[in-house]
Amino acid sequence: MAMAAATKYKDVHFDVCYSSPLIRALETARLILKGRDIPIITDVRLMEMSFGIYEGTENYRSTPMKGITEFFRNPEDYSDIPEGAESMDDLFSRTGAFLKDIAYPLLEEGKDVLIVGHGAMNSSIICQVRDLALKDFWSAGIENCKLMRLL
Repeated sequence: MAMAAATKYKDVHFDVCYSSPLIRALETARLILKGRDIPIITDVRLMEMSFGIYEGTENYRSTPMKGITEFFRNPEDYSDIPEGAESMDDLFSRTGAFLKDIAYPLLEEGKDVLIVGHGAMNSSIICQVRDLALKDFWSAGIENCKLMRLL
């Protein structure tokens, strides 16, 4: 998918790419930008949302894990947060800090910024940029290896 995206978006201009340091996102960024002189900078604020004790569990959506299941079904009601997991406030705080500290200043300079990350992280950024309600969290998502212009 990343190689197909590299071909599809080869003529899209980017000045810089910010990526989650997690392997899948970073490798996607490298594949999409292969052969282009565009810096890829990792930022921990772009990592996927932490699910704490349920990290690495397969098929969150079909399990009886109340907190995680609620997160996927009704993100606005996500309050039974598993041990060690991030809350929605935590997620929005760190991705909001990335927007404030990095993305918005670069955009004000006229730079084109590519952000490569993960599902919940992407949705949190989209919700903040577009001022979407938490109930619309998942409807705001980006398909894998697809570009979405936010600003």
